[in-house]
Amino acid sequence: MKRLLISASPLLGMLIAVPGFAEDAAPAAAAVADVAAQAAAAAPVPNKGDTAWLITATLLVVMMAAPGLGLFYGGMVRAKNMLSVLMQTLVVFCLLGVLWAVYGYSLAFTDGNAFIGGFDKLFMKGVTPESVVATFSKGVVLPEYIFAAFELTFAAITPALIIGGFAERIKFSAVLIFMVIWFTFSYIPMAHMVWYWAGPDAYTSAEAAEKAGAVAGFLFGKGALDFAGGTVVHINAGVAALVGAFMIGPRLGYRRESMAPHSLTMTMVGASLLFVGWFGFNVGSSLEAGATAGLAFFNTLVATCAATVAWTVIEAVLKGKPSMLGAVSGAIAGLVVITPACGLVGPMGAIVMGLLGGVVCYWGVNGLKRMLGVDDTLDVFGVHGVGGILGALLTGVFAAPELGGTGVYDYVANAVAPYDMSAQLIAQAWGVGTAVVWSGVVSYLGFKLIDMTIGLRVSEEDEREGLDHAAHGESAYHL
Repeated sequence: MKRLLISASPLLGMLIAVPGFAEDAAPAAAAVADVAAQAAAAAPVPNKGDTAWLITATLLVVMMAAPGLGLFYGGMVRAKNMLSVLMQTLVVFCLLGVLWAVYGYSLAFTDGNAFIGGFDKLFMKGVTPESVVATFSKGVVLPEYIFAAFELTFAAITPALIIGGFAERIKFSAVLIFMVIWFTFSYIPMAHMVWYWAGPDAYTSAEAAEKAGAVAGFLFGKGALDFAGGTVVHINAGVAALVGAFMIGPRLGYRRESMAPHSLTMTMVGASLLFVGWFGFNVGSSLEAGATAGLAFFNTLVATCAATVAWTVIEAVLKGKPSMLGAVSGAIAGLVVITPACGLVGPMGAIVMGLLGGVVCYWGVNGLKRMLGVDDTLDVFGVHGVGGILGALLTGVFAAPELGGTGVYDYVANAVAPYDMSAQLIAQAWGVGTAVVWSGVVSYLGFKLIDMTIGLRVSEEDEREGLDHAAHGESAYHL
């Protein structure tokens, strides 16, 4: 005890001898603490609830691809091609997931120009567990890794949708090469044009907003609204499927032989997985577990219900009997139509969009397809293309506050801006037209290049045998 007092005595002496020093140091220490506190307050931290929701949403979209889309598409082809469709959807998703990490994320979500981003995050360079990205609320952020993973699922499942346009007759190697081309030159630029912006915190004044707008994507700058992918996903993929169906040609025996789905049970299971997974797709696009997520959830649910009912009723009236294939097609049509609008319209607007989607997509599959004379095997354009176009345009109508929509938020005024429906419809038309032309040109050139080199189509012998055995040496079923 004595030794402790002796060793402490010099310190006690210093404290007694220099009281003025202690008094001077106290304000300085307080000032440093204030600066540190201000810095901490200025750097927002991801909310654990938002992060947990985005992780869940990402998993739901992965479920849409494998097994959802594979079972949905696979059940609609003939038994001899079931495994080939499962193989294509799975491998395409995984291949493009890798390419997203290598260069896709950087080109889609970094500064570049109005049409494409840059190479700042090539190979995920600079992305760390601590790095964050903006959401749609000022001062709210997400971990960048989970945002990149969420966007990866969009980038990987969208090209997989295209497979349905030319199923049962295309080479597996041709599928993979085309998807790399289309992903690079169509999906990534469309994602950048529609979804890239500086984030809400950049909009502090009119001058700041002008500078932020200068680095935004082309269609974002035009004011086009696309909450979860009407243009980027559905129109983009639907047009590519249509071009592919035209260029590859119809299946052998098309309109002469029975090509009925081999397992509507599988299709129903796949459609149900897509239905559930779509809530990750649409609701996750809010990027936060908040009020907008709740709106997107409710709208996705009621629009899908309305479209299913509409398709079922119109099929019963026109064909005499409602079908299981028609009901699930109606559900997918409703999901497609509400995708660009789910966080922007009110519930009654969502129901009207769903009803119209069921009717118009029914026509796209049963009327437009015959008018075009194309063998779009699994009606990708009739549902995704037509539904995406309808949904994108109707977003401009039902996003109006007077019709129950949210309007367009002004981040400078921190309030909803006055809504001009005619101007918004023009902006939506810009989005639709750009998606149709861009995807159409890229798809044509991609298919043409492959046809001139390795060829697009399997041999007649392989097509008659079925792609399960001819392309993969396996069978989905052992009968």
